[in-house]
Amino acid sequence: MEVKLAAAKTHKYAVSESGDTLEITERPRGGVSIILADGQGSGHSAKRNSSMVVAKCVSMISEGARDGAVARAVHDMLYSSRDGKVSAELLIASADQHTQTLVVSRNTACPVLIYQNGEVLALQGDTQAIGVHRTTKPVIDAFQLEPDLTVLGFSDGIWFAGRHTGNEWGVEQLTELLLKHRSNPDALVEAVLHAALERDSSRPRDDMSVFAISVGYNQGGDRIRRLSVRFPM
Repeated sequence: MEVKLAAAKTHKYAVSESGDTLEITERPRGGVSIILADGQGSGHSAKRNSSMVVAKCVSMISEGARDGAVARAVHDMLYSSRDGKVSAELLIASADQHTQTLVVSRNTACPVLIYQNGEVLALQGDTQAIGVHRTTKPVIDAFQLEPDLTVLGFSDGIWFAGRHTGNEWGVEQLTELLLKHRSNPDALVEAVLHAALERDSSRPRDDMSVFAISVGYNQGGDRIRRLSVRFPM
């Protein structure tokens, strides 16, 4: 098998720094995780909090902690360090080679879309953000790691795009994009981000981040791992 992963993000209009932090890290027993944290608010303070959350996630994953334990520990850290006054939405998706599962851990208001066995499943949002309520836990779903499995995740800047102008979208429109581009995560994230920007008239009302993970066949037996990044300065 082969796992392909892509991500794209942009910041809120007229704000120079995104409050979303998105990071990819290898798992110690094989596989890869992508972590998306959306800090409360926007700008530098939101970025500082989301970066702190993601850095702690990366550290714990590299030490072998399971994603559920990671989400709980990061919540405790944010709750303690900010006195329960600052929240962050957290989404972790992991293709775990050791367990042969794709695990999605959610503390977010946004749904996560899963394509498997010819159908699209929407893992509903409205789970509690981390950092505010003392006993917050993640919602965790696991799927067999197999070809033709695709995961689409995003921050609320994507999910709520267009709502201020009555041009909001829902699971149905995102499902159409997922079905069209499910085997090409690069095309999928670009299509989702482009559509979200259009709904906000190219002036995003919030930070926007989107990622996709696609599992397919390794046709040529190539064992080379590749990562490509474009980062405008």
